[in-house]
Amino acid sequence: QVQLVESGGGLVQAGGSLRLSCAASGGTFSSYIIGWFRQASGKEREFVARVSWSGASTEYVDSVKGRFTISRDNAKNTVYLQMNSLKPEDTANYYCAAQIKYGGNYDYWGQGTQVTVSS
Repeated sequence: QVQLVESGGGLVQAGGSLRLSCAASGGTFSSYIIGWFRQASGKEREFVARVSWSGASTEYVDSVKGRFTISRDNAKNTVYLQMNSLKPEDTANYYCAAQIKYGGNYDYWGQGTQVTVSS
């Protein structure tokens, strides 16, 4: 079983940058695909990005392509989400989650970190 803890959220002006971190403990970190999701107030949770076990493969929702970069450091049991050119519509609570294989459930979730982008 893996525990996930997000950090790095905060308040930033539009056009600014933040880097979120997802630190894992327990389990074998490199055995999990890690995804980032977000949920804005009053809206459903949305997939943002995910990274494969080794970090070689990444996927993004269209709205963040070219602005966000997901990466992982398996030696540090950490996944990062570098967010550049932030927009007010990026405001949400951001969560990381772990899945064993593509198409499977995300079995483990963090508590989230709030990102607020002011206009």
